[in-house]
Amino acid sequence: MTALPTQLPSGELGPVQLAWLGDAVWELHQRLQRCRRPARSQTLHQEVVQAVRADAQARALECLDSLLHEAERDLVRRGRNRAGRGPRRGDAAAYGQATGFEALLGWLFLHDPPRLAELLDHLKENDP
Repeated sequence: MTALPTQLPSGELGPVQLAWLGDAVWELHQRLQRCRRPARSQTLHQEVVQAVRADAQARALECLDSLLHEAERDLVRRGRNRAGRGPRRGDAAAYGQATGFEALLGWLFLHDPPRLAELLDHLKENDP
């Protein structure tokens, strides 16, 4: 595994930018899982929307917790701490966990795609 930096060098993406990227990675992953299945696009869209919600991402992070290295947990923590409160009606804790999850995915997408694939495969097999 590529070492996660304890502090991001100048010019590196911060936790919020990594989370924004990770959100796109997670949504694409969810779409790819469903695109070969015959169904109406509206049905597939609703399934993806449910899978990319903050509470679903928080459950996915919980499913991965035992597999994460300490440096990955630290990145999740940094993303979670930068999350803010989230949507007015949403659960702030779940939103923070989801942001940490997304930051991890964004970092792995850029720096360690094999590890990203390993974690996504685990989620696919364990369907959180």
